Amino acid sequence: MEYCVKKVSIHNLGCKVNSYEAESMEQLLVEAGYKIVAFDSDSIADIYIINTCSVTNIADRKSRQMLHKAKKKNPNAIIVAAGCYVNADVKKAVEDNTVDIVLGNNKKINIVEALEEYFKNHKNNVNVVDMGKTQAYENLHIEKTTQHTRAYIKIQDGCNQFCSYCIIPYTRGRIRSRSMDNIYREVCKVVESGVKEIVLTGIHLSSYGVENHTGTLLDVIVRLSDIEGLKRIRLGSLEPSIITDEFVSVISKIPKVCPHFHLSLQSGCDTVLKHMNRKYTTDEYYEKCCILRKYYCNPAITTDVIVGFPKETDENFATTYAFLKKVNFYEMHIFKFSRRKGTIADKMEGQIDEKVKTRRSNELIELGSKMSNDYRKCFVGKEKEVLIEEFVCIDNKQYAVGYTDNYIKVHLFVSNENILKVNDIVNVVLGAYNKNNGMMEAEI
Repeated sequence: MEYCVKKVSIHNLGCKVNSYEAESMEQLLVEAGYKIVAFDSDSIADIYIINTCSVTNIADRKSRQMLHKAKKKNPNAIIVAAGCYVNADVKKAVEDNTVDIVLGNNKKINIVEALEEYFKNHKNNVNVVDMGKTQAYENLHIEKTTQHTRAYIKIQDGCNQFCSYCIIPYTRGRIRSRSMDNIYREVCKVVESGVKEIVLTGIHLSSYGVENHTGTLLDVIVRLSDIEGLKRIRLGSLEPSIITDEFVSVISKIPKVCPHFHLSLQSGCDTVLKHMNRKYTTDEYYEKCCILRKYYCNPAITTDVIVGFPKETDENFATTYAFLKKVNFYEMHIFKFSRRKGTIADKMEGQIDEKVKTRRSNELIELGSKMSNDYRKCFVGKEKEVLIEEFVCIDNKQYAVGYTDNYIKVHLFVSNENILKVNDIVNVVLGAYNKNNGMMEAEI
């Protein structure tokens, strides 16, 4: 290298898979002798890596903005554009005069080599594979995490669903799964470093093992459950199809599996689901929620909903609203439909006015808030385990903050009598919900 220690700043955009990959790149760089500095700090880096997102046109724009912001922070810095934005439009990334290195998905593992090549040749370089053709899983890994006490473990990549609104199958490629032995070794490593909770994640987590028939998501869960020191296994976003009596009956007998299930929905109207090219009906989805409630007492069921999808009528929206009430979710993530160039939905007739999207979104946010409050009320006075993640000051008092297994955020007053540390798991009695800070009160 040209001089002793180069400072690198990594800024991540997008999903938890991206977060995992950013963390993996950071560890590769540290091992190679680079110094990591925070993107938002006053420190000026020699190298800026923007791990981009391209799920919507807005995400595209945000990716470009962050690349330009990095260049503005240090005009002499090397700028690396990595990830989905690159794969969505390689030509656009290459022609961006702020970018020195283009690093697509399935190439992030080569970050150190890409930098060394740039130092050697002082020429822009492009590291991109055709995601539509690759069958290789990129074996990035982490040994410890910087994310509080919870470690995200990526076990799968790619998607074969081709929903009409989604660009991901084109930027991430088809489904590819990580070997079970590789997953097991990584989880053992992060647990050895002190992590007590892992979150299994992937682009389409439910598809784990489908392409090579070497195991299923259920097999992964069962194997990881034997790791000593691992206290919680949390599951990332799931496709409804994976929820069967067989699947849930097994995991419900594993105490380490958190009773928190994020089942992707997107719409509560069958007509809209068909336009989205989703692979289930609302009746089938509801049946999956009933299976979860059959084996678990009051599990936390969360979801995503898109409002204002092309051709969504007021009647369609009313049907969705009624269905969401029927399911009675713990939490809902509400998204206004955002056109994404390159998708079928972008070209559909019947695009919805932005004001209508906003009105519908606000109605669902209000409904979601009520259902979430009602769910929390069910646990007032009940004892739950909380994994302490951080300490905060509220009204000049010190509180420990953490989550229950069903993902209720809790704050606990810290007195001299109950000295707690980050990563402790404590039994608490849940009290009232504080809307101001989004947490339930608790007492030991």
